[in-house]
Amino acid sequence: MPFDIEEPVTQTLKPMYNHSAAHKAQPGMRELQSSGDIRILILDDDPATCSVIQAALSNRDFIIDVVSDPQLVESALAQEHKYHLIVLDYVLPGLEPDQVFSWIRETQADANIVVVTGYPSVDSALNCLRARTYDYLTKPFQVDQLREIVFRCLEGKGLLRMTEDALREALGTAIRERRKALGLTLSNMSDRTSVSLGYLSQIELGKNSASIETLYRICLALGMKMSELFQAVQRN
Repeated sequence: MPFDIEEPVTQTLKPMYNHSAAHKAQPGMRELQSSGDIRILILDDDPATCSVIQAALSNRDFIIDVVSDPQLVESALAQEHKYHLIVLDYVLPGLEPDQVFSWIRETQADANIVVVTGYPSVDSALNCLRARTYDYLTKPFQVDQLREIVFRCLEGKGLLRMTEDALREALGTAIRERRKALGLTLSNMSDRTSVSLGYLSQIELGKNSASIETLYRICLALGMKMSELFQAVQRN
């Protein structure tokens, strides 16, 4: 049975959500770039909640489908196109969570699941754990928290990655913080690496890209492995 993708909900959003941030510029998204179109499915019987989530994740590279009628959930999951992420309300009237999880496993096996629920319990959390959901979020939730969970999930799937500018700035910040923690000056670093003071300064400010050789010298001077440096720049 085909289902209709719902138009964005225009009714007043519930005050229980910090939804104002959903309509602001999303700084996290400016630091990331996608490897292609990303499909997200929102399954929640509350249209206002769907609207909040849809607004929070709005991005030109995200194709977001919304279903708030529980009777259409099974057909929505059975569509030919595959979803990368499903945001699922744990309690959908007339449906058992285990049945929905089963449908997802059968039709959208590669999709990660982020569960949101207004009725948190140990049993539901354990059930989500057994279903291998990516995360479990209770209502009321902060929009920024949901967005961060989704971005982290998509990064883990290799669908989102840091932009070149963001990576350069993050590397510079990690190097500067490590240097200061060791009590080293830029002059000390220049002596240890045989890299000019000006170039090191530009690297730390994120205004210049360092070559692999230069990063290797910097890491040696900071007493760390290159892998540790790149782990430090990963988003929390």
